[in-house]
Amino acid sequence: MEARATAEWEPLRKVVIHRPGIEMFLGLLDPYASLYERAFSRYEARREHERLEHVLKHEFKLDVIRLKETILDEADRKPEVRRRLVKSAQESMNFQGPHEQIEDAKRQLERNAESLDSAHFFNILLLHPLIELEAEKGTRGIHLHIAEREPLSNLYFMRDQQAVTDKGIFLSRMSKPQRRREPILTKFLWDLLDVKVVHATEEPGTIEGGEFLPMKSFALVGIGDRTNRSGVDQMLKSGLGFDEVGVVHQPSHPLIPGDKRDPMINMHLDTYFNVASSKVVVGSELLLKRAKMELYKRQSDGIYKKEKEEPNLHDFIKGKGFDIINITTLEQMSYASNFLCIKDGTILAVEVERIVKDVLNNLSAMADKDPTRYGGLLDQAKKDYASLKSEGGFFPHKREIYEHGIDAYPLIIKNLTGGYGGAHCMTCALKRG
Repeated sequence: MEARATAEWEPLRKVVIHRPGIEMFLGLLDPYASLYERAFSRYEARREHERLEHVLKHEFKLDVIRLKETILDEADRKPEVRRRLVKSAQESMNFQGPHEQIEDAKRQLERNAESLDSAHFFNILLLHPLIELEAEKGTRGIHLHIAEREPLSNLYFMRDQQAVTDKGIFLSRMSKPQRRREPILTKFLWDLLDVKVVHATEEPGTIEGGEFLPMKSFALVGIGDRTNRSGVDQMLKSGLGFDEVGVVHQPSHPLIPGDKRDPMINMHLDTYFNVASSKVVVGSELLLKRAKMELYKRQSDGIYKKEKEEPNLHDFIKGKGFDIINITTLEQMSYASNFLCIKDGTILAVEVERIVKDVLNNLSAMADKDPTRYGGLLDQAKKDYASLKSEGGFFPHKREIYEHGIDAYPLIIKNLTGGYGGAHCMTCALKRG
C-alpha cells in the first residue's frame, strides 16, 4: 500500500485512526502527567470518536483504517502475525519479586498464550505492565501489584507517530517519555499494510507528525519542544523530496513571561497554523509573526542547503501567495487551527464554541495557581470570548471563512480535545491525491 502526501489540500483518500480504550482511563487518573489539557468524560470521548469515524467514512467517503482492529484482525487470520504480537507483548512485560516466582510467572505467560485472545496482547503493549510478586506463608499467599508504566494514553492522536511525506512514512521518535513507545504499534501496522517506512528517526533525534505540513512546492517542519535539530536533519536527509523546506521555530507566546514559557500552548506547528486550501491558511497571526524560519533549498536527493534569508512564518506564507485567516488567542487555544483538510477548500473543523468555556475554566485554574505565568493569557482569552460572543463568530463560523469559499464541516469533540488536540491531531492522513 502506498502512503504519500505532497500537499495538505490534496484530496484525502485513506486515513488511520485509533479509538481510545483502557489506556485513556489510566491517562485520566492524572491528566497533567498524561499530557492532557484537562479532565473529561472518557465515555463521551469514545462516543465523539465514533462520530468522527462516521463522518470520515460516510460523509466524506474516506477509506478509514482503525489501528487496533486491523492489527487484531490480521493476528487472528495469520499465525505469523499473532506470534509477532505475542512476542512483542511478552517483551513489554516486566516482573519483579523472588526469582523462582518470576520464572514461574514467565513460564505461565508462555504456556497460556494460546488460550488468550489477541486483544490481551495488544493491551499489554498499550499498558506496558510491571508485575510485582511478593509471597507470604500459606497457599497462594501472594501480594500481586500491577503497575502500568507510561500507558499509551495519547495513542489516539494518530498524526504524531509518523509524518506522511512525498516519499512515504517517516517514523517519529517521540519527545516525551509518555509517548515514546507509540511508534512501536504504528510500525506494526505499517508492516501489516505493507507500507514503506523511508526512515525511522534515530536517537538523539525527536520529531512528531504534528510538526509537518506538505505544501506542494515546499514543506514546513516545526522545531521546538517536541522536535529537535537532529530530528529535522534526519528528515531533510532521508524523508523529503520537496524543492524547498521551511523549518519553523516554535514561538514563545508573548502573553507568557519569557522565563516561564509554556510550550504546550502551541506544542506543534498544527496547533497554531494549518492549511485550508491551495490559497488559504488559518493561524494565529500573533504567533506566526514571532515564528522565525530557516529556509532550505534542495541540491540533490537528501542534500539541502540553508539559505541566508530568515523570514517569519507570517511573511513567508504571504510571500507564497496565501491569504491568512487570523484566529484569536482563545480560538487558537481551543484548537481552531487543528482542523483536517479533506480536499481543496473543505475542512473538518472543531466546533470551537462548544470548547471555549472548558478551555477558559482550565486556564483560569492555571492562572489561580501561577498568576504571573498565566494571568496575561487569561485576560486576553476573556477579552476574546467577549468579542467573539458579541460578534457570533467563533471558528469556523467566521466571515472570512465564507469570504474565502471554505466549506467547513464543524464537529463537536468537546471531550476528545481535552487530550490536547483536534481533528488534525487525531488522524493520520495516509494517502492524498
